[in-house]
Amino acid sequence: SMRIGIGYDVHKLVYNRKLILGGVEFKYEKGLLGHSDADVLVHAIMDAILGALNLPDIGNLFPDTDDEYKDIYSIKLLDRVVKLMEEKSYKIGNLDTVIICEMPKISPKREEIQKKLAKHLKTDIENVSIKASTSEKLSFTGRGEGIEARAVVLLEKID
Repeated sequence: SMRIGIGYDVHKLVYNRKLILGGVEFKYEKGLLGHSDADVLVHAIMDAILGALNLPDIGNLFPDTDDEYKDIYSIKLLDRVVKLMEEKSYKIGNLDTVIICEMPKISPKREEIQKKLAKHLKTDIENVSIKASTSEKLSFTGRGEGIEARAVVLLEKID
């Protein structure tokens, strides 16, 4: 059987924070504000997987009130979500994502993000789609106030 999940996340851009997207650091004047490293892309992916599994969202599993998750590298949390997926006998069929921001440009690091995520999702790179879009200078992303990410995942039952 197959299951589909969607995920969404948004974080505010601020000075004096590293910018991590898809587990990859970007050299940029601002980073994302959050309890963890605030990796919006990984957070959206985790919520998509959790949704497909009919499990609680990342805010429930990794609450921002728990110091264990303070400044944690979100890829470590993704590894835990993948373990839950495997425990329920599912694997990634395919993942489609989009990062919405004006800056930084995502395309120079797209393949690096794709490789990192494929490794941690335990799937082939061709099963991981990373896209980027601007919001044409509209809304908070268009004004450079934040970054948002969306993800859709198809999980396949492991025989």
